[in-house]
Amino acid sequence: MTAHQVGQLLLALAGIILLARAFGWLARKCGQPPVIGEILAGILIGPTLFGSAVTGHLLPDGIRPALSGLASVGLVLFMFIVGYELDTGLVRGRVRVAVSVSIGSIVLPFGLGFALALWLAGRHGVTDTIPFALFVGAAMSVTAFPVLARILTDRGMHRLEVGGLALASAAVDDVLAWTLLAGIVTLGGGGAGWQILLSVPYVLVMFLVVRPLLAKLAAARARAGRLTPDILGVILAGLLLSCFATEWLGVHAIFGAFLFGAVMPRDEVLRHEILERLEQVSVLLLLPAFFVLSGMKVDLSTVNLSGFAELVLILAVAIAGKFAGAYLGARLQQVPAREAGVLATLMNTRGLTEIVILTVGLQLGLLDGELFSLMVVMALVTTVMAGPLLSALYPRSRVAAETTAADQAGLALAPGTYRVLLAVPEAGPTPALAQLGADLAGGHARGELVLSALLPYRSGLEVGTGLSGELLEMTRVMGELEAVAAPLRSEALAVPVLARFAEDPAAELARQVAATGPDLVLTTGQVPGGSRLAVRVHDLPGHWDTVVVDDRAGPAARALGAAIAAQVTARSGGSSGHPLVIGPAGRQDVHLSVHLGGTNSTGETGES
Repeated sequence: MTAHQVGQLLLALAGIILLARAFGWLARKCGQPPVIGEILAGILIGPTLFGSAVTGHLLPDGIRPALSGLASVGLVLFMFIVGYELDTGLVRGRVRVAVSVSIGSIVLPFGLGFALALWLAGRHGVTDTIPFALFVGAAMSVTAFPVLARILTDRGMHRLEVGGLALASAAVDDVLAWTLLAGIVTLGGGGAGWQILLSVPYVLVMFLVVRPLLAKLAAARARAGRLTPDILGVILAGLLLSCFATEWLGVHAIFGAFLFGAVMPRDEVLRHEILERLEQVSVLLLLPAFFVLSGMKVDLSTVNLSGFAELVLILAVAIAGKFAGAYLGARLQQVPAREAGVLATLMNTRGLTEIVILTVGLQLGLLDGELFSLMVVMALVTTVMAGPLLSALYPRSRVAAETTAADQAGLALAPGTYRVLLAVPEAGPTPALAQLGADLAGGHARGELVLSALLPYRSGLEVGTGLSGELLEMTRVMGELEAVAAPLRSEALAVPVLARFAEDPAAELARQVAATGPDLVLTTGQVPGGSRLAVRVHDLPGHWDTVVVDDRAGPAARALGAAIAAQVTARSGGSSGHPLVIGPAGRQDVHLSVHLGGTNSTGETGES
């Protein structure tokens, strides 16, 4: 490349990044995955609206090969992420339903897509009909596991039973669909027969030889205490070699990337750190180039009435085939009708996974430009419709109700128990704060202290599921809660723990108050609304000897303050050094403010 072309390439990359981030942000504002906006950005600057006027200046022909190379690297990194986030543990306990739903969501759309392709072949001058029809059928059968998982996590549905079934079904679908596609792409790619035959030994080597070697990486990361450049370098080199091997075998590099991700060790810390590092490169720089270049290949300006009829048929086959197949597969396993509809809706999401497959079909000559454009529109429509359909089938109020029921079932709430709900601060539980809760609950014959951590939801990976980071964070928090709860438990005091991700922690706390029915809410933050009596702790040293009640509090609050002081005094051995002080220590928006601190020599309150 010349110096001028290098400058054009750098300018083009900057433009692509800004364009992708802007349209991705707009998509998120509309409740859609960012990838939808990024692909639309490529379509909007492409030939559909402006011909070559925009792309000719932003992406001149001289730099497009270099951009395509960068896009290919971003593509294999994405496929590695897809393979790495595939977790067979999701299927555990749900095998029958998952297999039934996934087979139904593959067989029916594949058959309908195959039949439609036989009709399309004559209209698009296809000479090798069978590989073309097989490819179209497979493209109709794909579900985007990362997009499905992201939709579930964004709605808080992934911990509900229907969410678990959807994740399990999509995981099985991923394995079956990618295996089917690998065979079809191999057949359509026209590779040498002896090379294709080596694909089976290659897969065996990956699972029997490479997988045990990669398992040592988790131990190396544990010894180092972090993901070192050497460990990441080994992983990236192995990934690229796997991609080269499958490309040489005539299968396509994306399958080598997917397979390498599938054989990586499932150590959660290692996985989360690797995916975080790769997002910084792939999501921000390389994948946007792939999105924009793919969108630019979509040209809807030449679609006439006949082409519109083809689009309607493609959409009908894609949506009806997936929905009916998944729905029937779920109903055969006695899944209720509403939940079966949710599974069918989610299995219809295709997203970036479909764009990847269609791009491969275009590169291999299995699709022409017009059919590629129509199929991309299908991928976008089936992904965009998932959110509104889910809102109709499973509104957020239902999700909240089922989450509440799950909380109640998990706590096994016993009648006649004096229950204190402690809302653990985001910084983590402190032994002193938990001890206060135990003091308040333990003064009764049957006491219970519920430790509840509400974690602010963070979107995490934009192209991944987000499950690995959430699982890691949840495991850490539950460990901290258990460490604090264990020494407080006794025959007279139960200390169950709860942890939830929440977009609005204050609203989630109010929901938990309604669900658990505590006699007292103890929090360091905003007190939830409602009639429950709540205590807001302002300061909490390791040892305290004064209870200060807000002087704006009413008689009931003052009586509770006196009771708190008396209870803690009794639990500390009956000493008389725990006075109750009425003074300015709270806020107007709380039911009862309690300041815990020491007294100074003048008898006035002071913070410790």
